[in-house]
Amino acid sequence: MKLLIQGNNIEVTDSIHDYVEEKLEKAVKHFQNLASKVDVHLSVARNARISNKHKAEVTVYANGTIIRAQEDSESLYASIDLVSDKITRQLRKYKERNLDKKIHPVEKTVEAIEDKPVEGSLIGDRHAELPEEVVRMKYFAMESMSIDEAKEQLQLVDHDFYMFRNKESNEINVIYIRNHGGFGVIQPRANK
Repeated sequence: MKLLIQGNNIEVTDSIHDYVEEKLEKAVKHFQNLASKVDVHLSVARNARISNKHKAEVTVYANGTIIRAQEDSESLYASIDLVSDKITRQLRKYKERNLDKKIHPVEKTVEAIEDKPVEGSLIGDRHAELPEEVVRMKYFAMESMSIDEAKEQLQLVDHDFYMFRNKESNEINVIYIRNHGGFGVIQPRANK
């Protein structure tokens, strides 16, 4: 397993490096056959108003899947402990799901929903505007997957949304966690 540790507003000393290595090796030891690379990003916020200044982010690359967790607290070592526990739980959940799929294949049925045109304008009298400045850009490989697979990925990356290429339509979709529970999917509508 390849381990990469980076720091932002903090020097990664030998003791911090050894502590991270020890904690993550312990967290990932039962999943060595899954994890090929682990990226760790440690940071300290310089804002006096922030109480939990020390943040630890861990990204595990496992068989083409990205599993991500982040935690922040008042101590860097506590953040490392919290994030290693969280990544262990996520790896266990990922392994159990994949093992369950191999043992119990489940057939799925898809219901066709009638495509109804939208009446009126969805944005009303508002004007669509983009921000003046692009703050950050990310690039990543986008493999085709089903909505259920995208839902699993969403739960593994520890974000509110996940963008993916839909296996059925071959279009870019976004799955997100709804505020009142459950999940939502955003799909493009063909212009007619």
